[in-house]
Amino acid sequence: MTEFTHLNDSGHARMVDVTHKQPSVRRATAEAFVECAPLVVAALRDGSVPKGDVLAVARIAGIAAAKRTPELLPLAHAIGVHGVAVEASVEDEGVRIVATASTADRTGVEMEALTAASVAALNVVDMVKGLDKSTSIRDVRLLSKEGGKSGDWTRP
Repeated sequence: MTEFTHLNDSGHARMVDVTHKQPSVRRATAEAFVECAPLVVAALRDGSVPKGDVLAVARIAGIAAAKRTPELLPLAHAIGVHGVAVEASVEDEGVRIVATASTADRTGVEMEALTAASVAALNVVDMVKGLDKSTSIRDVRLLSKEGGKSGDWTRP
């Protein structure tokens, strides 16, 4: 049976102690997709969304969110988030968010990248919900990670 690292001997949740680990360069990329109605896609493309520049707000929100990940995920470590890039692009069926987080620390930045993508997507929904309440988020997922003990991984 696999040992659960976030449980103590009594089965209670705990934060894993990474004190002994050496810092190393790590990077992770995640994505989210915001499915939008054609009228929302048209408004995004022509810049007529009443709340303003949706993609700019989503990018900034994603960056801010990555830095606050341990406040949202109780067992996540507070690490130095040394870089975050959030790209948002309008596609025919909605908005694709791709977030990359990087660090030189003792644990990975997968959760920071996922948090950035998720919160950026939430901001898109918030800004377009007045145009279409059926807007939804799908496919929030890790695309790749680099560095750390487990090495590199890319979604097949």
